[in-house]
Amino acid sequence: MLNRVVLIGRLTRQPELRITPSGVSVTTIILAVDRRPTQTGQRETDFIDVVLFGKLAEVTCRYMDKGRLVAVEGRLQSRSYETKDGQRRRVWEVVADFIEFLDRPRNQDQMPEAISEAGPADDDSPTFTE
Repeated sequence: MLNRVVLIGRLTRQPELRITPSGVSVTTIILAVDRRPTQTGQRETDFIDVVLFGKLAEVTCRYMDKGRLVAVEGRLQSRSYETKDGQRRRVWEVVADFIEFLDRPRNQDQMPEAISEAGPADDDSPTFTE
């Protein structure tokens, strides 16, 4: 069986780093991913939750801003929870194990050289894997 998701989209908000009770860094980003145009030429956009853990979460929060273009690879997972009023909810999200920053920051000085040491892609854009 195979559970693999590859997405390219833009961040809809500024990532925020959280720490789990066990001390693991985590962030949830929402990617705006365009669908192919319909026969009438209209485009639709999906907003997809992506969860990043550990170093991926830390680097994403440190160097990515709302509106930046990223590629994410990971697996699709579902989880359920109960709301305060007792209703069961189910959530689908992508748990990322790879992220690549596809555009450059407006200010090139924002991204220090230490990032490129973490595993640059062929075109010198930073790539991070866990």
